[in-house]
Amino acid sequence: MSEKELRVTKIKDGTVIDHIRGGYALDVVRILGITGQEKRVMTIAINVPSKRFGVKDIIKIEGMALSAQEVNRIALVAPHASINIVHDYAVVEKQEVELPKTIEVIIKCTNPCCVSNSGEPVSSKFHVKNEEPLSLKCHYCGVSIEKADVLKQL
Repeated sequence: MSEKELRVTKIKDGTVIDHIRGGYALDVVRILGITGQEKRVMTIAINVPSKRFGVKDIIKIEGMALSAQEVNRIALVAPHASINIVHDYAVVEKQEVELPKTIEVIIKCTNPCCVSNSGEPVSSKFHVKNEEPLSLKCHYCGVSIEKADVLKQL
């Protein structure tokens, strides 16, 4: 094996999250609620060379499938990631993560006076102003929040 070759063990059944921007794999793991105490094999590769991004992160999780809600949460920190579903060592499904134009319920407005934080029967709602760097605008009060604010909530 040459020094330039990357060797990461294949998984038999599970999920591979690829093309995560370099340095964000641990945020994705936290978003998924993975603590390391689970009884499953997991590989996390951080700052792997990538033609697309310069560097990327990869997460391989044996025996785990992601819900649509989890994929939407991942999109907030890794909007260009791809999700590969693996069965019997082969990729059987590939899904590109897309950051929706509107984010509902996943995060809260940072403005304590916003109607979405007042106990009224309204859910938080944000419009995506920019994907990279992430910038969201509250639908109700207009407050902008950035990626750091989002990461604190996920």
